[in-house]
Amino acid sequence: MYYFVYIITRPLADLYSDIIQRCKRGDRKAQESVYNLLAGKMFAICLRYCANYEDARDVLHDGFVTVFTKIGQFHSEGSFEGWVRRIFVNHAVEYYRNNAKIPVIAGLDDNDRHFAASEETENDNDWGAYQLSEVEILALVDELPPQYKVVFNLYVIDGLSHKEISEKLEISEGTSRSNLLRARSILQKTVSEKVNSVMYQKKCK
Repeated sequence: MYYFVYIITRPLADLYSDIIQRCKRGDRKAQESVYNLLAGKMFAICLRYCANYEDARDVLHDGFVTVFTKIGQFHSEGSFEGWVRRIFVNHAVEYYRNNAKIPVIAGLDDNDRHFAASEETENDNDWGAYQLSEVEILALVDELPPQYKVVFNLYVIDGLSHKEISEKLEISEGTSRSNLLRARSILQKTVSEKVNSVMYQKKCK
């Protein structure tokens, strides 16, 4: 049985590995294959950090240039897609740093502390009857002020720690935490308004 599984799965692994090795040799067709496989996912990352489609396309282009320039540094430690993703997040953050400034916030204000306390006991039921789709959530995140959106993206979606965010954006960990709390507070308020609106419309029918 184990031998049978080996026969089925090995060619796929070898095929993907072969594409990477060909990219390391500068094979244009292999590079095109990698682009076709990952461009959609990487463009979604670019859009989360860029102000418009044009800028996102520029970051997408620069990101793939870096991928194919540095692909020799990938030694199959972890997934190739994860390695590519980190490159694109870095490029997106660099774009953000070159096009926006995060105001330094010293500590947390009363609103932040209130939300931080409520966050500890928050659960899915607290969001009410209105269920948000992934598209709706990303649309709400995109409407956040830039300094809050970038921290929310890095922490919640891309999984960076506050320490890593502080190093990438050259801000304090406290500023990172405060901006995340403010982002969540804005999103919670927006969702609450949507819940109330939906419930009101139901009552009027």
